Parts: sequence; C-alpha cells; structure tokens
Amino acid sequence: MTKEELAHLERRLLEERARITKRLARSDELSAERLSGSKDAGSVYTFHMAEQGTDSKEREMAFLQASKEGRFLQHIDEALRRLHKTPEQYGLCGACGSEIGFERLDVLPHARLCISCKEGERSDATPTAAWG
Repeated sequence: MTKEELAHLERRLLEERARITKRLARSDELSAERLSGSKDAGSVYTFHMAEQGTDSKEREMAFLQASKEGRFLQHIDEALRRLHKTPEQYGLCGACGSEIGFERLDVLPHARLCISCKEGERSDATPTAAWG
C-alpha cells in the first residue's frame, strides 16, 4: 500500500473513532439526564408500575448499544495500533496473509480479514457455535 493510501486510511480510522466517541459521550449524557429526571431522585425506577417495564427496557437497550459501540471502538483502536506499529502488515488478512484491498479498507478501515476469509468465518459459524 502506498503512503498516501495509508494516510487516507488513518484519517478514516480517526474519523470513525471520533464519531463513535461522540456517540458514546452523548449516550452517557442521555443516561444521566434520564436518571436525574426521574420522579424519585434516589431511584432509577419510576413510581408507576406500568412505566417500570418501559424504563427497564430502555436502559437495557442503551446498555446494549453502548456495549456494541465500545466493541467497535476497540476494533478501531486495534487497527490504529496495527497501522502505527507494523504499517507493512496493515491491510494484510490476519488469516491467510493476502491483501485485504484498499476498497474494502476504505469502507471498513478496521477490517482484519479479506472478504474470502470473512465469508468462510461466517459459514463456519453454526447456530450452536454462535450461541453456545
């Protein structure tokens, strides 16, 4: 990969990192607003039993989304480490060693597998392996 391509991909990773960090910060702000806006400041639950299920579901969904964003941020950070520590290895498939391709990396700059290996990874996953 050329230096220009690597610089472009580094910018893409940094843009993605900034976007995810901003989204996580906003999620934290919304969670704090929900907690401070509850009718009982000492409790995360509302007084109305009918609203408790909704509140609980909203908190669970927010937690799951934040977890997903956190994992994505971790993948981006790992890609940045690969790019800085071993730039000659960045863009090579972690499974077969072939080039991932600039087009794929431009879309998914944190990709660590080529399309063939990624498709093979998906086909190897069985329902029991995915859930067990």
